[in-house]
Amino acid sequence: MAKQAAKKKEESVKEARAVLNNLRVSPIKLNYLAKLIRGMKVGNALTQLAFSNKRIAGDVRKAVQSAIANAENNFNMNVDDLVVAQAWVGKGLVMKRMHTRARGRGARILKPFSNLTIILREKGE
Repeated sequence: MAKQAAKKKEESVKEARAVLNNLRVSPIKLNYLAKLIRGMKVGNALTQLAFSNKRIAGDVRKAVQSAIANAENNFNMNVDDLVVAQAWVGKGLVMKRMHTRARGRGARILKPFSNLTIILREKGE
């Protein structure tokens, strides 16, 4: 019964999503870009990401473009009315490496990965 109610809710609200897994950047750094584009119209978000100085901005831009393509092809949504409804970041795996230090010791180097999810919705009149 709950599945049917959830399915009806999904049908009433169309949303397109794009997920990027295993991005080689820390979740904290990626969250700056997610905060930047959250709530923006899609055109403005792409412009902000195109001129951002962050290294990972190009990959985030590709994710937004992928979500736009999903919205256009899968749900027949109007691209001009799309808004970045949600953008969130999750932790991925962490590679652990060692850095040799003095007196036979070692220091741990953590190389984190992140997951990014972007959801687009059509802005209602």
